[in-house]
Amino acid sequence: MGIIRFPSAARRAQEAAKGPGQADRKHRQRNVILPLSVRGASYVAGNATLLHELDFRLEPGRRTAILGYNGAGKSLTLRLCHGLIKPTRGEIVWEGPQGGDPRKAALSQAMVFQKPVLLRRSVRDNLVHIVKNRGFRGHDLNERVSRVLDRCGLLHLAEHPARVLSGGEQQKLALARAWILRPSILFLDEPTASLDPAATREVEAIINAFHDVTTTVFFSTHDIAQARRLADHVLFIHRGRILEDSPAQVFFSAPATAEGRAFLRGDIAGV
Repeated sequence: MGIIRFPSAARRAQEAAKGPGQADRKHRQRNVILPLSVRGASYVAGNATLLHELDFRLEPGRRTAILGYNGAGKSLTLRLCHGLIKPTRGEIVWEGPQGGDPRKAALSQAMVFQKPVLLRRSVRDNLVHIVKNRGFRGHDLNERVSRVLDRCGLLHLAEHPARVLSGGEQQKLALARAWILRPSILFLDEPTASLDPAATREVEAIINAFHDVTTTVFFSTHDIAQARRLADHVLFIHRGRILEDSPAQVFFSAPATAEGRAFLRGDIAGV
């Protein structure tokens, strides 16, 4: 059985003694658990190995897109990193200054799915419930909720039932619920897969806003144009294996593998 491992106190002290670099200083306040190292992580279901010895690292402040054909393992990789499933072999290590605290690691993450699950409550109460569950009871709770709803373009819908919203509005609400938690890292699984172009632009604007306030973003998408717009770095996964791990500009201009080139051409023969 694989493990999700946290660095020892001695290791954390050693890393802290090195002092922050320029990128680390920018993200110091929001980031407490990154980088995340995935080392030789495999996932087996029944007799099938769905993920094969994944090795990659998520750096703080970088928007990383995981790309690949349907069924390649994108969603599974996100779930593995977020802790929803455990690796069968290998390890997942949070290496940040507070990464050794499992509770802090859990509370410093958020994930938004392609089809968000919303509470049978108003838009506002969806956020209030999330914040109260984290133990926040301050007098400015409603003001905090209103600020987040306004930032995500939902303040005018605050008292509407969440489940009657349009698809784009529901996705923005899911992002607002993540925003109010102030995570170090946000996992997004095909966040605009079923949205029209206008809603896609609005959701992408919120994703960029997460990046601007120093939340690290790791997202899957089938939309190559979207990955070009949003990603700083690309992981290309094919049949459960990471074949490319490179800056976005490098991947999109000169992919290193035949499978990557086929994917960018839209060639289904690469499957």
